[in-house]
Amino acid sequence: MGASFDVASLPEFMLVHENIKHLPKKEKQDFIWDKIIYANTIKPSHVLAKLNCYKVLVTFDNIEELKKIKKYAPDVGLVLRLRVPNTGSMVELSSKFGAHPGEAVDLIAEAINLGLGVEGISFHVGSQCNNFDNYIQALNVSHSIFKEAKLRGLEIGFVKNGQRTKVLDIGGGFPVKYSPDVKSFTVLAKKLNSEINRLFGKDRVQVIAEPGRFMVATACTLVTKIVGKSIRDGKICYYLDDGVYHTFSGQVFDHQHYPLHSFKDGEKKICATFGPTCDAFDTISLSDELPEDLQIDDLLYAENMGAYTTGSATFFNGFPPA
Repeated sequence: MGASFDVASLPEFMLVHENIKHLPKKEKQDFIWDKIIYANTIKPSHVLAKLNCYKVLVTFDNIEELKKIKKYAPDVGLVLRLRVPNTGSMVELSSKFGAHPGEAVDLIAEAINLGLGVEGISFHVGSQCNNFDNYIQALNVSHSIFKEAKLRGLEIGFVKNGQRTKVLDIGGGFPVKYSPDVKSFTVLAKKLNSEINRLFGKDRVQVIAEPGRFMVATACTLVTKIVGKSIRDGKICYYLDDGVYHTFSGQVFDHQHYPLHSFKDGEKKICATFGPTCDAFDTISLSDELPEDLQIDDLLYAENMGAYTTGSATFFNGFPPA
């Protein structure tokens, strides 16, 4: 597939490295540089020291991180993460990550003054982005920063085969069609290609992206069993063997609702669905539309469960995750 790897922790990096450690030294180093980006802007000192051994590409967004990198990982490549609009995205990221565009060129200059190499710029418009203007604004901000850095005589990019190339990491956020109102990725792709060609068509820019959710969300459909049934305040309640502490954890941490469907036909009513634990917080939905005559051991299913579900599942109350 020609895929590369966006890692957020040392264990994730080592998971990739485990599969390439057999390669010859030069080939392995080229793979690490070309195929991996450590996209967490904040890294503990001991992690930086370890990453320095591999000369990997890492992101940063503040002066304190630069000081750490200078001390513990002076041989890594740097990508400055920008703070960009996240309006209309399901999971907002800009409050935690990204340098303000007004500070970006000064941070690049500081990195270069410290003797570090800045290879490019990254941004993230927020997870499950349904507002495509976020991408357009972020691309234009990135272009402006590249332009200002050039005017100030700051060299950004890596040299390969005698030519300097800048990295532009446009992040993720590509939307999954969880519901009919989600915009088409095909439309987004056309907008991205058009704007990238307009802004960067004459430059040597390596564009990379991090389409995590978009690639895996549709890979999994969850099947869950009804283990209990009651009527509370006139509403049918189904108790399931999976819940928000388990595969439905994405409802908490990812702010995504996964509608439940029945394999059986029947007149549908507004029902409540609960997980198996003793916590009332373990509520999947208070408004799923399901047949009213479902019985114990009947099965329900939820689609598009491949992203941000099992990764945050727990063993709360002793119930194992799916």
